[in-house]
Amino acid sequence: MDAYDEGSTARNGPGVPAQPGSSAEPGSSAGSASSGPGSKAAADPSAVSGPSAVSGPSAEEDPSVTSQPLVPGAPAAPRSPAARRPLSGPRSPADPGPPANPNPPEARAGIAVLSLRYRIVVALALAVVAVGVCGHLGMTFLHVAPANTVTKEHGEAVDEWIYPEFEQNWKLFAPNPLQQNISVQVRASVRGADGMTVTSGWYDLSAEDGRAIDGNPLPSHTQQNELRRAWDFFVATHDSQNRPVGLRGALSEAYLRRIAVLRLDRNDAVRATTGGGGVLERVQVRSRTSNVPPPEWSREKVSTTPSYRELPWWDVPRDEALGGVR
Repeated sequence: MDAYDEGSTARNGPGVPAQPGSSAEPGSSAGSASSGPGSKAAADPSAVSGPSAVSGPSAEEDPSVTSQPLVPGAPAAPRSPAARRPLSGPRSPADPGPPANPNPPEARAGIAVLSLRYRIVVALALAVVAVGVCGHLGMTFLHVAPANTVTKEHGEAVDEWIYPEFEQNWKLFAPNPLQQNISVQVRASVRGADGMTVTSGWYDLSAEDGRAIDGNPLPSHTQQNELRRAWDFFVATHDSQNRPVGLRGALSEAYLRRIAVLRLDRNDAVRATTGGGGVLERVQVRSRTSNVPPPEWSREKVSTTPSYRELPWWDVPRDEALGGVR
């Protein structure tokens, strides 16, 4: 048996434990380096292979590995962090990893996410809206501005655009604001199924709008202004004898008549008048004007007796009578 055989106590003596790094440790490269000719490790190159053999790259293959003399019992020199880092597996939190991309792709938002075709459509729509808004603001400016060359030459076009929906007035800021309550009322002439014509009572349309507004935190524009502006439009385009003045007089009559017909249809005036089926033939509109009583501390004396202004009967076209105009 060779003195340098594995497990032999001849080098260290009997009972002496093997030193760290000695050839007694299986797989130790130091023992194989110090053994001479005739040793089992030298005779059998396969002795250093197997599970106990040193694995991983050698010093020549991995420059990060610190070369050190294989002296039995000498403490191992500390390795660099790069040498201690595993070659594979999850990265430690202290390892910053590869540098981030300095120019990450920007996320698109808004119109940029649309295709070219839809972006063109959106751009055209915005352009049309912008032109319309600018045109309306220009017409409104010419309407409220003092008389000038443009309004003298194109005044009719400006009025056709403004009236009646966009009319402007400054009565709220007048030295003597309106101090009257004006209500618009309407009645109908209905031909019943028996051919007889019956006249309904007066419907107070302004009072109906007032009841819809009272207690409503968000009343509609129609309830507040439609009927009032229609009456103001009629008064501004007619004289004291209810005769139209200018081309807008006929327009104001048609506008007020259609509102009256719609309100009568809403109140089911035809059925209430004839007790059944019937046809609406004519309508008549009037206004009731009464002065607002002055406060108690005021010495002003005004009459509170209401005054009425009745308009002539207007024939209702068949399409309006059947509810064709909405």
